[in-house]
Amino acid sequence: MSYTRLLYHIVFRTKNGKPAITVEHEKILYTYIWKFIQERNSVLYRVNGMPDHIHIFTALHSDIAVADFVRELKNATHLLLEKHHAEFPQFYAWSKGYCAISYSDKEREKIVNYIKNKKEHHQYTSFLEETKYLLNEAGIEYDERYFDRNI
Repeated sequence: MSYTRLLYHIVFRTKNGKPAITVEHEKILYTYIWKFIQERNSVLYRVNGMPDHIHIFTALHSDIAVADFVRELKNATHLLLEKHHAEFPQFYAWSKGYCAISYSDKEREKIVNYIKNKKEHHQYTSFLEETKYLLNEAGIEYDERYFDRNI
């Protein structure tokens, strides 16, 4: 028997930062994400976002690699949003990259509250500023050139 607790704060955005996730219909996407995570014997602690990106805080099952999880989730939600084109007419793709930061269980409530308050937080901070902040806080080095790309 293996025992793990793999908590990830995952962030990814729409292609070119296109504002495609409407507040009126975001529940369609978030409910799908919750079911997607459940089907993989994992736990969703919080999902929230803005028109151009989403935040997910999840405990992944030990046999799931985070890169595989994000790739499969992006593919599945892409198909979902295409199916619901009337509700998400601006959506055409997710960006290539993503941010995934691991946290301890002691930090869980802090991250849940951080994601819960995304809409208020983004009145003062852009997606790029926020991503750089998250990377710096986690001690992750990044190439500034990637923030100038529309990928």
